[in-house]
Amino acid sequence: MYANIIIDITHEKLDKIFQYAVPPRLEGILAAGCEVEVPFGKGNRLTKGYVIGFAEQCDYDPAKIKEVRDISQKGIAIEGKLVALAAWMKDHYGGTMIQALKMVLPIRQQEREKVKKKLRLLLDGEEGRQKLEYYLHKNQRARARLLAALLDDPVLDYELVNKKLNIPLSVVRALEEQGVAVLESERVYRNPVKHREAAPKPVTFTEEQQYAVSRFWEDYEKGVYGTYLIHGVTGSGKTEVYIEMIRRAVETGRQAIVLIPEIALTFQTVMRFYRRFGDRVSIMHSRLSAGERYDQMMRAKEGNIDVMIGPRSALFTPFPDLGLIVIDEEHENTYKSEQVPRYHARETAIARAEMEQASVVLGSATPSLEAMYRAKAGIYQLLEMKNRSGQQELARVHTVDLRQELKDGNRSILSIRLQELMADRLEKKEQIMLFLNRRGYAGFISCRECGYVAKCPHCDVSLSSHRNGRLVCHYCGYEEEKPDTCPECGSRHIGEFRAGTQQIEDIVKSQFPEARVLRMDMDTTREKDGHEKILAAFANEEADVLVGTQMIVKGHDFPNVTLVGILAADMSLYADDYRAGERTFQILAQAAGRAGRGQKKGEAVIQTYSPEHYAIVTAAAQDYGAFYEEEIRYRELMGYPPVENLLAVLVSCRDEALLETGCRYLKEYALRVKGQKQVELIGPASPGIGKINDIYRKVVYLKTKRYDTLVTMKNRLEQYIEVNAGFNTMRIQFDFNPMQVF
Repeated sequence: MYANIIIDITHEKLDKIFQYAVPPRLEGILAAGCEVEVPFGKGNRLTKGYVIGFAEQCDYDPAKIKEVRDISQKGIAIEGKLVALAAWMKDHYGGTMIQALKMVLPIRQQEREKVKKKLRLLLDGEEGRQKLEYYLHKNQRARARLLAALLDDPVLDYELVNKKLNIPLSVVRALEEQGVAVLESERVYRNPVKHREAAPKPVTFTEEQQYAVSRFWEDYEKGVYGTYLIHGVTGSGKTEVYIEMIRRAVETGRQAIVLIPEIALTFQTVMRFYRRFGDRVSIMHSRLSAGERYDQMMRAKEGNIDVMIGPRSALFTPFPDLGLIVIDEEHENTYKSEQVPRYHARETAIARAEMEQASVVLGSATPSLEAMYRAKAGIYQLLEMKNRSGQQELARVHTVDLRQELKDGNRSILSIRLQELMADRLEKKEQIMLFLNRRGYAGFISCRECGYVAKCPHCDVSLSSHRNGRLVCHYCGYEEEKPDTCPECGSRHIGEFRAGTQQIEDIVKSQFPEARVLRMDMDTTREKDGHEKILAAFANEEADVLVGTQMIVKGHDFPNVTLVGILAADMSLYADDYRAGERTFQILAQAAGRAGRGQKKGEAVIQTYSPEHYAIVTAAAQDYGAFYEEEIRYRELMGYPPVENLLAVLVSCRDEALLETGCRYLKEYALRVKGQKQVELIGPASPGIGKINDIYRKVVYLKTKRYDTLVTMKNRLEQYIEVNAGFNTMRIQFDFNPMQVF
């Protein structure tokens, strides 16, 4: 028997299968996914590798085949299904097989097990009392004290024996030797889920919720597993629908994964699931300790949990019988990996579900254009929920033109309208959220007088401000000088927006000294439970105003919040990205949806320099349909995803001249490979940051309607790079349908 092994070296030259003989002592023990130690290279240096399969025939000269030395003692076996998923990711997103394997294996080594010790009495009552008298007669006080405690409680925690009763281990051992008691050890899993709550609250489903559950369950019962897109307005009760779908899947003996866009959402989400599933639910994210992460993986493998909740990496939970994957807020760009392979959790979840006969449920109030495009094409099943679950009205949205504010003499970041509404809410003891839209903060420049934004004449995206005083387009390379005055109105109030959350917090405190203010951003959530503490304090109404960035407007449910202020809506609108309009609409609609989720009516204020822009207008109206129709026409006109597919080839090198040559060769080869296929090549162009740590960067874009054509071209380019030594000093990454320009 021969084992097919991938060597744990991240290098394109070694991205192939090596065969090793399986020694008799490991036959029947070695399995796909095992981490092994093998002799590698001329010096037979012991190297780690991963078994991805077996063969009865050897593809090479058997005399030259080396043996597997041993199974790595600390290695965690990757499930065979996850090995197949890693191979799919490598094929679809590029990179090496070992990079894909490490991606699907978040926990790569065994951690020290947490053990709980208990001391159990072996004698019955009469025997115990006789032994106690004997100890007292012999003046063996420590033994007598321990036995007396055991007679009161026949099972004692060893920690209590050692620390509270001050009984040393030698005394415990003496009782064991005499057959009086036994010290037992049992493994205890670290459980990161805290703040447990009581029984689930009764839920009465609306007609829309019931239809979504029934439609999903009809297919599931028949063994028809598909992908469903739940398009539900904010507050429509999507989470209750997820919980019911998962409950039914779990009752059939299967498990579920729930993906959320970021750690900040974990606290509230887990509490809602905990009420329904109790200890059978767990979490996985980067803020957990290595021991906690390891234990959650082991609990999942051994069938001790049914539901795993977490950001992107939770997708690779090694459940034995996965039945359902839920992706909440599926439009979020955090579902796209920034590491090689640059996978998207949505496509990867669908691939895993197909391999394991499971269903996928996507949910959002503002679905990504990719998801809605596929739903309209019939690839996904569309389930719509157009009303809030408690029949509350959507928040009333006011749009404030900041150009007019400046003309009226108001230079504050808070508009007059927002200040008036804040004073009203504080008087009524209602809560306020102030959201600073800093997404896409790429340094575009705008005029505070007329709202003019410097845009590329060729690409319809904003120009980015660089430190050398130039404005640059990150798509085509167009450049121009940074103006001192506005080209439209001549005002000198032109520049970059520079306000931060801390400044907003200070402004609110000075203007409303009676208000209790909390701030939530990267600085205030650095510690392990930072998100949880701030959100819990706000939920308990220990603060009147919550100031923060994107993390405060995603999925949170605070019934007493009746006002949301959206500051600087334009920050994401003019990012140098073809998705800028989509991201702006999504974040504004999500933010407005935080208001009025309880019984009190909600209001939102959008402050903008572009009140007439379709993304602002449709977000204020909370009209996703109107936005989608406008945006998809723009994508069709420009040939951007989801209408066409885009592959970014990012090349970096210390030698600028060599980088230029390498990119030219890559483009020429790509032109030869595409032949008669309809593929457009753009670049090489300078990305947003042309040099980092003395490493120069260039990007080449390939654009076509067929995704499989891009995969084929990526594979051919990888082969071309592998056989040409000139690329050895360059780092080359592939990114399909990138969430941002480079």
